[in-house]
Amino acid sequence: MKDTKYLPVGSIVLLKGSANKVVILGYAVKEDNDNKIWDYVGGPFPVGIIKSDMNILFDIEQIDKVIHVGYKDEDTISFLEAIERDLEKIRNNG
Repeated sequence: MKDTKYLPVGSIVLLKGSANKVVILGYAVKEDNDNKIWDYVGGPFPVGIIKSDMNILFDIEQIDKVIHVGYKDEDTISFLEAIERDLEKIRNNG
C-alpha cells in the first residue's frame, strides 16, 4: 500500500511546544478571516470536537510526534493522495 505524507483521520499527534494530544479530524481547512489553508483540523484528545471555535488548525511541520496512526485502507490512501496533490497545486499557484 502506497503511503502519503498526510496522516489518516483518527491519528493522534503531539504538536511542537505542546504536551496535549490532538486527534486529527479533517484536512485542508481555511479560516473565514484568513486565506491560509491549514493541512489539518484537530481536536483535543480524547474529546475530539467540542465546538467549532475550539478546533485546532495545524500544518504537517508542526507535528512533533505521532502517537497513533488512524485506520487506513486503499480508499484512505486515494483520498490522502488527492489532498496532497490538491494542496500542493493551491500553494504553488498562490
